[in-house]
Amino acid sequence: MLETTDFEQVKQEFSNADLDRKVQMYVSAEGLTQEQYKDLLKLFPVDQLSLLEQALQ
Repeated sequence: MLETTDFEQVKQEFSNADLDRKVQMYVSAEGLTQEQYKDLLKLFPVDQLSLLEQALQ
């Protein structure tokens, strides 16, 4: 599990990333809790969720 300060850095980077980087970061993230994954998902463009779904398969 990532420490809160480390996760805040990941979250900030995720927020500022372009769509391709967001997908890459989400699928390659390790050590996150379910809540942390949900927090990142909230920052992902809803209209692009199909790209994330494809990457997770």
